[in-house]
Amino acid sequence: MGGSVPRNAAANFNRNPGSAWRHLDLLLLGATIAVACLGVLMVFSATRSTVGQAGLASTTYLVRQGIFVALGVGVMAVTAFIDYRHYAGLAPLFYGGCILLLLAVMSPLGTTVNGAQSWFAVGSFQLQPAELTKLATILVLAALCSQGTGPLTGRTVVLALAAVGLPSALILLQPDLGSALVFVAAVAAVLFVAGIQPRHLAVLALLGAFGVIYIFGYSSYLDTYQRERLTTFVSNNAQNNASFQVRQAETAIGAGGVTGAGLFQGTQTKLKYVPYQQSDFIFTVVGEELGFVGSATLLLLYSAIAWRIWRAAAVARDMFGTLLCVGVLGMLLFQIFENMGMTMGIMPITGIPLPFMSYGGSSTIMMFAAIGLVLNVHTRRFA
Repeated sequence: MGGSVPRNAAANFNRNPGSAWRHLDLLLLGATIAVACLGVLMVFSATRSTVGQAGLASTTYLVRQGIFVALGVGVMAVTAFIDYRHYAGLAPLFYGGCILLLLAVMSPLGTTVNGAQSWFAVGSFQLQPAELTKLATILVLAALCSQGTGPLTGRTVVLALAAVGLPSALILLQPDLGSALVFVAAVAAVLFVAGIQPRHLAVLALLGAFGVIYIFGYSSYLDTYQRERLTTFVSNNAQNNASFQVRQAETAIGAGGVTGAGLFQGTQTKLKYVPYQQSDFIFTVVGEELGFVGSATLLLLYSAIAWRIWRAAAVARDMFGTLLCVGVLGMLLFQIFENMGMTMGIMPITGIPLPFMSYGGSSTIMMFAAIGLVLNVHTRRFA
């Protein structure tokens, strides 16, 4: 997909591996860091006026999110430095380690937060294995589907579904349907670009429909409050905690108008009317305090990130690199659409974080690692 490479360019790269950094995608890097810095500011705004009630300093979340971003940038640099083709061989090891973590988090070692046993508590830091598993699964899918030539065989499709199905099942047991849906988006993107055959696609669509019916109609995976969060968006007259969250989120975004109430001036934000505002509903802070202008700017930055990831996939030197970027793109776009959509009442509430914006170490560091892989593919497109 990357086209022909001049012989001299390849020879120069081989003589000087450092020359790859001349092809670093500065737009992707800059847009990513810009969104992350905006996220730190919005997390601070969402927590500064009420965090004192818990006996913490007003800058506690600011410092923590700043540390997460700094760690993420470091992880991104390391991930981008090692030739991405080495990750194909390491993918099963990463994947296996994440599966063990998903099993361990369901043991007494795990911590339950908001009804889901999805975290390991390490002091004030909480590690969520599901976030790490997203990237490990994309690596495995890319390595698996890049083997061979031509359309994907039925065997490859089955193996890919098994690679996604195992962590998805373990995550559903926590239960965390939102994270499981991210796996669906990633595998769909990878299989589509890899060349899934129409008949296999039709079978998967049917299986997906039956899966949704089973989870909502017959299974006991989801508690009542989780079902309410997932179905409130289809009923404007619902009266429950989930509908309260959506109404407050819509009020906050609508109050921002064109230019917003001003940084740190949002009424809904200062009075903490929107639950989980620093994490799941961080977009409401942008909407209320920065208004349409700020929200549109954030969307433009996300669009730049998505465009550069797609560009990296298009110019990748091999299919593994292409599928790696496509998997990251599918994960990113789904999380953006779902998170922003639920704050506006057009998508179900799932607890999926907004990439680089929501408070949280696991998600932030994982997303930086994902961007590091994309930068890796882009810089080595002449190798």
